[in-house]
Amino acid sequence: MIKLAAPPQMLIKIGYELVFDVRVSVPMQLMLYLHPEQVGVLQKSERLKVFPEVPVQSYIDMFGNRVGRLVAPAGKLRICYDNVAEDSGRHEPRIDGARLHRVEELPPECTPFLLASRYCEVDKMTEIAWDLFGKTPPTWERVQAVMDWVHDNVTFGYQFARPTKSAMEVYQDRKGVCRDFMHLAITLLRALNVPARYATGYLGDIGVPPAPFAMDFSAWFEVYLGDRWYTLDARHNEPRIGRILQARGRDAVDVALTTSFGPAKLEKFTVWTEEVK
Repeated sequence: MIKLAAPPQMLIKIGYELVFDVRVSVPMQLMLYLHPEQVGVLQKSERLKVFPEVPVQSYIDMFGNRVGRLVAPAGKLRICYDNVAEDSGRHEPRIDGARLHRVEELPPECTPFLLASRYCEVDKMTEIAWDLFGKTPPTWERVQAVMDWVHDNVTFGYQFARPTKSAMEVYQDRKGVCRDFMHLAITLLRALNVPARYATGYLGDIGVPPAPFAMDFSAWFEVYLGDRWYTLDARHNEPRIGRILQARGRDAVDVALTTSFGPAKLEKFTVWTEEVK
């Protein structure tokens, strides 16, 4: 007897439209594909639509992300994407009971995610982290305590966004957008010897009340516990449904949606991610 695969419990429409004003011909790098481990959930093959049409090359970077490259001609550049992703419709697994590893037990590939990076100043925040959380149990509960603290002590608002804001500045200001919540949580966890890495992708208001904000790409992070990586989110601080990964790295530097090697002004930015009814 042939056993048929179970059908997906949910379909999610995803996509975006970006428009740039380019003064002169400019090379650009795009982190706008799904992560290669996620492409199996897509109902059609990935293709970035670029107007005017220019060649788009891609490669896999050191973190396993698929990265696009193009040379934008002077004028308006429009980049579009549209697809449908399959999802189980289940909430992400909780970390409850997952084992916290000692540093000497960690696999070598976890090491970069214990160290300081551009937005995560582990060296500056180690004393702070141990003052705040050093008396928590050396278990998964320590990770949850960091999540709870960041969620409860940082105020979300797009008016607080600043592209150069670091984890230490978030700790001092106690305000920020989703990437700031993640940078602070990641930094505190690394200072406590818990491997943590930054991630970005799609997260719609599925299974939760709609947020009063325009749709955007979302940031979250992953921690290494019990011999696997768990997805966590210090802004929402609860397991979600329908999170779709685009890229991961040490912090936001490694997963910038677009990088222009010359002047290019973003004029339009629209993202959609919603359940197909």
